[in-house]
Amino acid sequence: MIAAYNEEDIIEKKIENTLELAYPEGRLQVICITDGSSDSTPDKVKQFKDLLLLHIDVRGGKMAAIERAIPYVEGEIIIFTDANTFLNKHAVQELVKHYQNEKVGAVAGEKRIFVDTTADASSAGEGFYWKYESLLKKWDYELYSNVGAAGELFSIRAKLYAPIETDTIIDDHMIAMRIAERGYVIAYEPNAYALETASANSSEELKRKIRIAAGGIQSIFRLKKAANPFNYPLLTFQYISHRVLRWTVTPFLLILIFILNALILYKYNSATYLLIFIGQVFFYGMSLIGWFFESKNIKVKVFFVPYYFCMMNYAVLAGIIRYFKKTQSAAWEKSKRK
Repeated sequence: MIAAYNEEDIIEKKIENTLELAYPEGRLQVICITDGSSDSTPDKVKQFKDLLLLHIDVRGGKMAAIERAIPYVEGEIIIFTDANTFLNKHAVQELVKHYQNEKVGAVAGEKRIFVDTTADASSAGEGFYWKYESLLKKWDYELYSNVGAAGELFSIRAKLYAPIETDTIIDDHMIAMRIAERGYVIAYEPNAYALETASANSSEELKRKIRIAAGGIQSIFRLKKAANPFNYPLLTFQYISHRVLRWTVTPFLLILIFILNALILYKYNSATYLLIFIGQVFFYGMSLIGWFFESKNIKVKVFFVPYYFCMMNYAVLAGIIRYFKKTQSAAWEKSKRK
């Protein structure tokens, strides 16, 4: 299932990539939803006869598009993938093998960012982040379950799909977690991956991260079962530590730690706290240098990771404000990519 909005520049290559995936002939149904697209995306999709095109002129957001497409699904497994990503040839085979385990209700693939040798802050930072995030997902699954999935590539058992609110901001996370709340495991498969280029620049990446943060706050209010340790204790531990803390208190704690560290040094002569404070100043100094280097188009990767880290935590603060001001739309404003 591919939900595409104004993707005329890439949609043909995406469909070609999808139709070339290794899977038994006649066992793969491809659905492309282009609701609201005002460019030539629907016309380009029509050229391919081996898929089902769903299009209406009204744009209701990605979740509304998915809801409209669900009745057309014929298979036992639904695989969701974004229009601007390309899958490895054996991605479907690697995903579906996990469903031999009846406890598995969803399987998350891996997201990979193409980073070249001349990467800027958005490329280097985003690439490093997704390597880190993939490692966390691997550990989550080894312990019990993943706590969400990336929309670039994930799958679910079709029979487990439950309607999601159409104003949902981060649909991939909510679809997967609603299945986890019913006692099923979200597996992780690194050998099924979606490759995409990084955001065009840090401004585009910041826009994307703010939207995700606003959606994260929305999901916290809606995923009450996942936050209740009396249901599935391990899932709750993973969900709160991996998602809830990141989307709520972490940026505030970073500020608080810096201030408290300075106050402790002012009152006490402690070598340990001095070393910690110097480490913080050094890290944030590298972040400022990374910001300056990017503004001057100077590419030194070592400074871009601290800069990206600080940008992400700023995005959480901005996302929280945007959610409570009710200014975040469920309709995706596409980020420009390299």
